[in-house]
This record gives sequence, structure tokens and C-alpha cells, in this order.
Amino acid sequence: MIKLLYKPVSILVSVLGGMLAGAIFKKVWKLAGHEDEAPKATDARRGWREVLLAAALQGAIFAVVKAAVDRGAAAGTWKLTGFWPGDGTPETSEEARP
Repeated sequence: MIKLLYKPVSILVSVLGGMLAGAIFKKVWKLAGHEDEAPKATDARRGWREVLLAAALQGAIFAVVKAAVDRGAAAGTWKLTGFWPGDGTPETSEEARP
């Protein structure tokens, strides 16, 4: 039953995490690139290096935020319900406990 309730909450948390990651990337790019918008891959005025750097930075930020948000949602579910929604349980590994 809890797994059924976890799914919609997980989707909502993921959407909010994506919005957070986008906001973080914009701020980081503004600091790193000294401009408001990251280059698009099809912008002929931009070089390969700049386009790929922006894409790598964006991907890294999104991956870290997604992992943090997913882990936080799982840990919150564990604390509220005693149910771990992912693989295994926190008792199986001392390091993995939330």
C-alpha cells in the first residue's frame, strides 16, 4: 500500500527536483559563463568546447540533485512509515542508513 502512495509523491518530488536543478544550473552558469543563458548546441556562434562544457555541467548538476532528492524522499518515507521504497533496507548496511 505504501508503495502505491510513494509513487505519486516520488513523481512530484522529482519534478520539483528538476526545477531546483534548473535554477541551480542557471546560477552556476551565470557565475561561470558570465552570461544569463547557456549556449544551445545549435548556436553557430559558440564553439564545441563551450557547448560541451555547458552540457556536462548541466548533466552533473541534474544528476546530483536527482540523487539527493530521490535519496531524501526514500529516507523521509523510511522515517515516516518504516518502509524503505528502494532496493534492500537500511538495516542491511550500516553505511546506507538515512
